[in-house]
Amino acid sequence: MPKTTEILTAKQVAEYLHIHPLTVQRYARDGMIPAFKIGTDWRFHKKYIEKWIKQKHTVNMDNKKQPKTLFEQA
Repeated sequence: MPKTTEILTAKQVAEYLHIHPLTVQRYARDGMIPAFKIGTDWRFHKKYIEKWIKQKHTVNMDNKKQPKTLFEQA
């Protein structure tokens, strides 16, 4: 039997990411999050959202600045 792909709505992605559904739609429209349209509605593959989250986490960890010491704050 073929694997089933879980397709999410913008509302479901918003709940998953704990952000507003309009933010999810804006990210999709601006190409900031992997998405596709069915008619006028955005849809999201859960596996691509999870991959996107991991990529964002990796980028944030790579760019994370070390806290300044007292000597560097002057």
